[in-house]
Amino acid sequence: MKKTTWLFVVAALVVGGIGLYQRLAFGHAAAGYSSPIPWGLWVATYIFLIGLSAGAFLLSTLVYVFRIKEIESLGRLALLTALATLIAALVTIWLDLGQMGRFWRVFASPNFHSAMAWMVWLYTAYFLLLLAELFFALRGDLIANPSQEMSARDKRILKILGIIGIPLAVTFHGGVGTLFAVVQARPYWNTSLFPILFLVSALSSGSALLTFVVAFVWPDKTSQKFKGALKFLARVVVGLLLIDLLFELAEFIVGTYATAPAHSLPYHLILFGRNWWVFWLVHLLIGAVIPIVLLTGKNPSANRIGWGALLIVLGFLGVRYNIVIPGLEVPLFPTLPKAYIEAKLNYIYAPTLNEWLVTLFTIALGTAIFLLGIAILPVTKVQALPGKRTGGVVDEP
Repeated sequence: MKKTTWLFVVAALVVGGIGLYQRLAFGHAAAGYSSPIPWGLWVATYIFLIGLSAGAFLLSTLVYVFRIKEIESLGRLALLTALATLIAALVTIWLDLGQMGRFWRVFASPNFHSAMAWMVWLYTAYFLLLLAELFFALRGDLIANPSQEMSARDKRILKILGIIGIPLAVTFHGGVGTLFAVVQARPYWNTSLFPILFLVSALSSGSALLTFVVAFVWPDKTSQKFKGALKFLARVVVGLLLIDLLFELAEFIVGTYATAPAHSLPYHLILFGRNWWVFWLVHLLIGAVIPIVLLTGKNPSANRIGWGALLIVLGFLGVRYNIVIPGLEVPLFPTLPKAYIEAKLNYIYAPTLNEWLVTLFTIALGTAIFLLGIAILPVTKVQALPGKRTGGVVDEP
């Protein structure tokens, strides 16, 4: 299984590397977006991956901050998942930049009024926080004969870092939603619901990814800890998915009821436009209905829970695509598309093969980082939290 997984990942890196070469050699010439639609699949993939990272990290705080008994052994795995998806997300959005070599200017010439600049600084702090948490979570297993005092101190530090990380993760991913919500020229994005919707989606997709990882990566699938953790995660995933669908329902009811075309047309494009299948098939059927059936059946197996969780993750890529593209496909003036005939000045977007290849590469890169972490680091070693266990929460020592 491990050899087969690595074979697929290496193949994806090689095939995706073709798209990476095209991007580095020829810039954005092979991309399908245009002047009116400057964002495409790469931006959608970026917010998809960054949501996975934020969701996985927030689940780790259930272990290190809130000390939930059922998933006490999954903290390090959640941190590694968050780190791998964060790196993949940042590489994706870096490749989307027109001038990739100028990214450092956000540090050298800061603009404190720029929400996007704040996002870069928050990502940097979040990346360093993840490295620190992984260090203290793993240190006891990487050195010989760790003292009890050191182990207790590391766990206290992990709790402090987790507490710091909660507002950090909420801020940077809610900030991603805010980047869209503050664009007043795009009524589809200009809603106060977006930051909250981004957070709920992150929790739902991130918990689903961790559930998939646990189902197929955890070494001892016969232990009661594994079975209990997987059932707990399955309940969490379904609950968060239903909450996310409720938020989406509220958004669509208000959006489709609007009479102004700038408000209602993006929703009609999502529901009945050229890419209707992204919403109805990828998001609702594959990413919601089928997973709920798989996860809520009577005594579902680990494989069933794992595949159901993966379908939810894939469904959220469709969600992110429908956030980015429909908001740009509606022209600011109804007659504006008739004024242009050039291909790069139209309001129709479809991802090109190059965009898909680059996306394949960045996702494979994140997967490779995760698999290397699994192979090198003791992230799946059972680690009991300190204190007496009472109910579902571990008491303080």
